[in-house]
Amino acid sequence: MPDTAVRTRACIPRALVAACCGLLALATAAAQTAAAQRPNIVVLVADDWGFTDVGAYGSEIATPHIDALAQRGMRFSNFHVAASCSPTRAMLLTGVDNHRNGVGNLREAMPRSHQGRPGYQGSLTRNVVTVASLLQDGGYRTYASGKWNVGSEPYNRPNRRGFDRSIVQGDTGSDNWEPAKRYLPHSAGVEWFEDGAPAQMPKTFYSSQYFVDRAIEYIDSGAASGKPFFAYVAFQANHVPVQAPQAFIDKYRGRYDAGWDALRRERRDRAAAHGLVPRDAPYTTMATSARWNTLAAEDRHYQARQMEVYAAMAEAMDHHVGRLVAHLRATGQYDNTVFLFLSDNGPEGSDYAQAQPWLWTQYSQHIDRLGGKGAYGIPGPGWASASAAPLDTYKFYAGEGGLRVPLIIAGVPGMAANQVQPSLTHVNDIVPTVLDLAGLQHPGTRYRGQAVEALTGRSLLPVLTGQADAVHPADAPIGYELSGNAALFKGRLKLVRNLPPVGDGAWRLYDLEADPGETQDLRERLPEVFAAMQRDYAAYAQANGVLPMPAGYDPTWQVTINSLHNYWIPAYRSHALVALAAVVAALAWWWRRRRRARPPR
Repeated sequence: MPDTAVRTRACIPRALVAACCGLLALATAAAQTAAAQRPNIVVLVADDWGFTDVGAYGSEIATPHIDALAQRGMRFSNFHVAASCSPTRAMLLTGVDNHRNGVGNLREAMPRSHQGRPGYQGSLTRNVVTVASLLQDGGYRTYASGKWNVGSEPYNRPNRRGFDRSIVQGDTGSDNWEPAKRYLPHSAGVEWFEDGAPAQMPKTFYSSQYFVDRAIEYIDSGAASGKPFFAYVAFQANHVPVQAPQAFIDKYRGRYDAGWDALRRERRDRAAAHGLVPRDAPYTTMATSARWNTLAAEDRHYQARQMEVYAAMAEAMDHHVGRLVAHLRATGQYDNTVFLFLSDNGPEGSDYAQAQPWLWTQYSQHIDRLGGKGAYGIPGPGWASASAAPLDTYKFYAGEGGLRVPLIIAGVPGMAANQVQPSLTHVNDIVPTVLDLAGLQHPGTRYRGQAVEALTGRSLLPVLTGQADAVHPADAPIGYELSGNAALFKGRLKLVRNLPPVGDGAWRLYDLEADPGETQDLRERLPEVFAAMQRDYAAYAQANGVLPMPAGYDPTWQVTINSLHNYWIPAYRSHALVALAAVVAALAWWWRRRRRARPPR
């Protein structure tokens, strides 16, 4: 055989290999191009921010970086979440009603008769799929940094719920300066997980800075892949203990000396000027909020400092959001990134009076230490009512102040800038929106051969891009319940019930378009509508397995009871038994000595 023939035959495989490599390179390049056309997605979750705690919603707090996102995109003025952290986060990650995804109530506040019943596991069940899992399947890099709070079981940690990399706090909260320090005595310690395993945390940090640092680290670690990324950054700001760097606190010295009544009016007027509520929207002064001018001068000074620290904590969080945005600009990723910013519920209105005996042993509440390491700031009901202005109630309750929070979406291709969207929207709408942005579909009721819950919400993309004026049909009911506080939304109307101490347990009807502060009860003027919406709520409750609350339920006392049963009794049972045995032994010894000392008869 001639040498040329041998060489020709030898070259054929090489040519095939070269051709295959070329095709593979082209395919890879095409895939990377297609991936680049899909946006990165960043979800920023604030903790316990009220409706008007953002500058773009009427706040005096400096939030320039979040405001810039609002100017670039769309502010939603009628967006609703659950009134507590874990139910909201469970819906935010799954798009499924919290009674169907396992978080029918906050674990810490759940009546013992509800615990473990269907929908009341207190953490995500196996019959839901997270948006992160679907994005991961669809070619996204997925990262989580911050507060998790939807279950710490091994199958519920982020590494098993669709996240490639993660550093999360499993609990409902912790100290913002010392990551190992509990904020309430309801557990043995603070749970931190990195990529599903117990994390080695620094001894000290500042939570907002740390969460952004880790998010940036994760984003950079996968940049060479060419895949788009999904980053879930869930802050602790402004969850108690309210804490902030001193430089931020100093900016607000004296700003709140006029008190919460004045601030509530200011916030209402600025929100109206932004087109977020009607001009001169009526509002009530909540019975749980003392009149500012009735407080002693010393009390006013102390309460003003609490709000100074609160504002500083919010601004510090915004500062670190700005660092993340600046990093994406510097690395050329900003223009292809969609941002979603929201709060997990309304502002914290509890006074933590029942926790004071424990707080005295763990923290300082001296005015000169508020905000710093080892100090515990609490905004309380007065400032919470201002943070929610002009809305009624706050965290835990079903008034608009507990449920209506800021939502800002920016960076969506084809959307106009600086818009306000007034139509009714819900946290369950976020998952279908994110999937829409990524060009992916939810699997419906089957995922990887297993039955899963179908989506509850609807995509916001049509209103974001101007293809629709509303998200939900005006006749579509949207139900809600948490700890017996309940609501049903239908178009511009809302049926609502709040239990004591904020409410009286009676159902009321409001027109949210004209009266977002829920001041004018329409149940007597619209009796047929009132009755029909009660039937709608009953249907929602039955379909979603909502359990009635036990008689006399009080969420604050329930947290105390659950802390005793879930932590204190198991942790100190053996110590108590030893102490009891010692007391019995001492009594027996005393009794024997007493008998021996008696004179004979």
